Amino acid sequence: MTPSVTDAGKGLLDAELFMIGGTAITLETLIAAAVILTLAIVAAWMVRLLVRRAQAQLGEARMASVYIGGQIIRYLIIFAGLAAAISTLGVNLSTLSLFAGALGVGIGLGLQDIVKNFVCGIVLLFDRSIEVGDYVELEEGTSGIVSSIGPRATNLLTNDNVDVMVPNASLLNGRLTNWTRDRGTRRIHVPFSVAYGSDKDLVKKAALEAAHSVPFTLADDEQRRTQVWLRKFGDSSLDFELVVWPTLAAVKRPGSMMAAYCWAIDDALRKYEIEIPFPQRDIRLRGFFGTEGEAARSAFHGRSGDGRTEPSPAEPSSGANDAAQDIVRNPH
Repeated sequence: MTPSVTDAGKGLLDAELFMIGGTAITLETLIAAAVILTLAIVAAWMVRLLVRRAQAQLGEARMASVYIGGQIIRYLIIFAGLAAAISTLGVNLSTLSLFAGALGVGIGLGLQDIVKNFVCGIVLLFDRSIEVGDYVELEEGTSGIVSSIGPRATNLLTNDNVDVMVPNASLLNGRLTNWTRDRGTRRIHVPFSVAYGSDKDLVKKAALEAAHSVPFTLADDEQRRTQVWLRKFGDSSLDFELVVWPTLAAVKRPGSMMAAYCWAIDDALRKYEIEIPFPQRDIRLRGFFGTEGEAARSAFHGRSGDGRTEPSPAEPSSGANDAAQDIVRNPH
């Protein structure tokens, strides 16, 4: 009898392709294993979508917990899919001891960084020293919001919308600052200077007025109060600091936050005609074309009198505080 097309296809599927650990791998088992792996990958992808949707609905307070649960489920799905695919191939794992030994050597030599970063990522998920949604700053100055903790690297999204991939081991072993741990706000110090002779009470009034004019400044209470400190006597200025408690959203945008406070302080100082100093040097003329003192100064300027003009006080800006509006428009 002539073999049918069905029998030919069946024979092709049952044809031996290669051997693994003494087990013959056929096209049929290879396709079945590939289907299982594909289903596992699709399931892990769907879990990721569900986690993102749940984070958006539940809010920032439970974002980290939902993310950790989703990552664990994804890892379990992938590992279960790999185990099921290997079982479908009919490979006895106990016969792969030689292969496992060679794989161990490979891990020790070439894959150690990948394995190390994967283990560090698991530790970061359970340690919770940093969580998704935290604003962190690395020792070298890189800063951003933790948007994901992956098996190899953690993704930081900077305020300029740039994704920075940081290896998990670097985060676990290096030094970093978590500005929003436990979702608490932080006290911010904004330095500014005024000229010697300025009324300190008026400076304090202007700085406090500037702080409360910024929309993301928290209201004063028993534990958190906006203050003005005189920190030191500079070469040509009195150096103050505005000590203020902003909202959590503002802490995550340090550049915009500092720019907003500086803008408001400058407006307030101009309003009260408080001089902002700049470096200057006095030159004493002992003789100029046979003249001295005031006469020398007048001759130097080419006119009678001392030639000095008093600068008129600058007016507060009439434009909007763009940095403050940026944080209000984009709180996350």
